[in-house]
Amino acid sequence: MTKISKFIEFTPGQKERAASVDLEEFLLRQGEKLIKSGREKRLASDHSITVRGCEWFDHASNEGGRAVSFIQKYYGKSYVEAMSMLLGESMEPVYPQAKKQEPTEQKPFAPPVPNANMHRVFAYLLKTRGLDADVVSFFARQKLLYEDAAHHNAVFIGTDEGGCPRHAHLRSTNSFGKAFRLNVESSDPRYSFHHTGTDGSLYVFEAPIDMLSYISMNPHQWQEHSYVACCGTSPIPVVQMLKPDTQIVYLCLDNDDAGHKATERMAEQLRERGVMTERLVPELKDWNDDLLHGQKEELAPCMSL
Repeated sequence: MTKISKFIEFTPGQKERAASVDLEEFLLRQGEKLIKSGREKRLASDHSITVRGCEWFDHASNEGGRAVSFIQKYYGKSYVEAMSMLLGESMEPVYPQAKKQEPTEQKPFAPPVPNANMHRVFAYLLKTRGLDADVVSFFARQKLLYEDAAHHNAVFIGTDEGGCPRHAHLRSTNSFGKAFRLNVESSDPRYSFHHTGTDGSLYVFEAPIDMLSYISMNPHQWQEHSYVACCGTSPIPVVQMLKPDTQIVYLCLDNDDAGHKATERMAEQLRERGVMTERLVPELKDWNDDLLHGQKEELAPCMSL
């Protein structure tokens, strides 16, 4: 690509065309993977970033904008370089323009209707994911975990300070094909799946199953600690869980690039609030992988007898 002079003047039309590029299409052409998250798409490489049409938002840094600012921030480009990426040397659209987003009225939050029983969810969580039955039963009795009637997904509920459901995360229970994970529309990101303890410690995870896996591996007096599953990598539910007596936050996010980057961002924000943090890293990609691997190793000597 021919280098464009940093003194180039762009017309108002060119500026608008570049800013209005469909970010979903742009990112797909760059080889990025996107995950559906309600009406938006979430970057697989950085779960805190969502895009919709030409707009983006970083839930970790609480900033956003349109296509040009996204290229500048996340590709480290100057304004002129960002314009060049989006318009090309001819200064004509290289990528399709985002469709105009029609304003939609946000629906009130409505958690899925529970199934009459939890047979499929219990079988999936205990047999397929290896979770401790007592731990799963505890959250089921609290009505924070159940099976939905329509599709038999596992539903992980987050409540507010008064115990009212404000957030629901769905996880498919099929052990084959592509996994289905989704936050129910109009879920309040402050109140994701969590448990509030009393000892001033807070353990932070990306997914509810990882949170339950860690508890299953460390069951001793677990209810005294606080835990939160961000259902992604946003720090919003972590900040919500902070209390005046919070002494330390253990960041237990995935052992991958996205998890490490999100940990660094969270640690920085918590340090700014004067909160002590410590990183706990699973040996494999996540805590459920560690749990299942440990169970296989325990079975191996028995099978060889």
